[in-house]
Amino acid sequence: MKSTDVLVIGGSAAGLTAAITAKRYFKDKKVTVVRKEEKVLVPCGIPYIFGTVGSPDKNLIPDATLVNNGIELVIDEVIGIDRQSKAVSTVKSGSITYDKLVLATGSSPVVPPVKGADLEGVFVVKKDVAYLENLKNALDKAKNLVIVGGGFIGVEFADECRKGRELNVTVVELLPHCLALAFDDELCTLAEDKLSSQGINIITGTKVEEFLGNGKVEQVRLSNGEILPADVVIFGTGVAPNIKLAQMAGLKVDHRFGIWVDDYMRTSDASIFAIGDCAEKSSFFGHGPSLIKLASVATHEARVAGANLFGLRRARGAAVGVFSTIVGDLALGSVGLTERAAWEAGIEVVTGTAKAPDRHPGSMPGTRELGVKLIFTKDTGVIVGGQAYGGTAVGELTNLLAAAVQHKMRADELETMQVGTHPALTASPVAYQVTNAAEEAVLKLRS
Repeated sequence: MKSTDVLVIGGSAAGLTAAITAKRYFKDKKVTVVRKEEKVLVPCGIPYIFGTVGSPDKNLIPDATLVNNGIELVIDEVIGIDRQSKAVSTVKSGSITYDKLVLATGSSPVVPPVKGADLEGVFVVKKDVAYLENLKNALDKAKNLVIVGGGFIGVEFADECRKGRELNVTVVELLPHCLALAFDDELCTLAEDKLSSQGINIITGTKVEEFLGNGKVEQVRLSNGEILPADVVIFGTGVAPNIKLAQMAGLKVDHRFGIWVDDYMRTSDASIFAIGDCAEKSSFFGHGPSLIKLASVATHEARVAGANLFGLRRARGAAVGVFSTIVGDLALGSVGLTERAAWEAGIEVVTGTAKAPDRHPGSMPGTRELGVKLIFTKDTGVIVGGQAYGGTAVGELTNLLAAAVQHKMRADELETMQVGTHPALTASPVAYQVTNAAEEAVLKLRS
């Protein structure tokens, strides 16, 4: 029987970060990671396997990250947890005892109950190297691809799958716009226009009713009566938490939101922690549990759990939701509430917008237009959301807006925030988008 001080189940972003954090804080403790996958994919990089990166093997988290930190790696599958004896049972290694256990079991793709979803050629976005290699091979032979779901995964797959292929791509989205859960309509339209300019077909406000074919998918029937040709279908319709192990162990779980945890990432058993997609999250905006599942949130929770294993040191923050993506050469970022979501939640808001070249003067090589939209509560002037679009500067600008939201900065504080600028790196201090958008909101708040 093997034994360890800290046992982490799951070796993706959350499990990896929890193990490393635990070893850094508790150098004398033995830390072991058990995962069933021989190779672990970078989760957010999966769409890029099919275009920019070109292969699942070029989108892997190296095992050296664990080994170099003195962490034992066991390739095996955990099939049960005995909380009384503080041991897990595995398929190949027998039992492993632990002092502290961390569940980082992640999530699995959701497949809506669509007739014909079991046909050959219908794929989900599974974190499995061999499965994704099969998908890549199918795409290389295909002429028509239908993507079900126009969220981040669907949009990124649409953009990437056309690279290096003569492929007719159609995205079918149930909501009025692609990316509608993260962006307001005007930014959604920018993304859709960019996709359309690259020859990608967008169908919104429409549901997939059925997949048609004789053993293999050939067509997709939509709720509007349209029938699309399809050699390959990819579902990008979300994920569900992997809670089976926790449920069998008698831990408190919710089928929709995940394993219950407190602010220190402890489950209903104080010796067991849960992090990442499998763990329940609370909304930063006080609307109860959150469905946000992001690697950035998972690693935040992992750092909290890893530091708390043998003494509580830090509490987690509620899930804000910080997103970024790129479609062609158009980058988009979003944090917190959209204007639409705020009004739907009964929060009165004012907005400020600004756009300007992202370098100065505008004749600098590589200059792009960079725009922002900031959303503030009408009563307090506190920022609750922000969106940005333009070139690659959008990624880190979105992180700046995330810090502002998490620290509940007011419009007047953002208006007078001191920033550094440089001609080759940022917008002009005169035209700096965040301060100018905040100033517009301040004037609305005072009117």
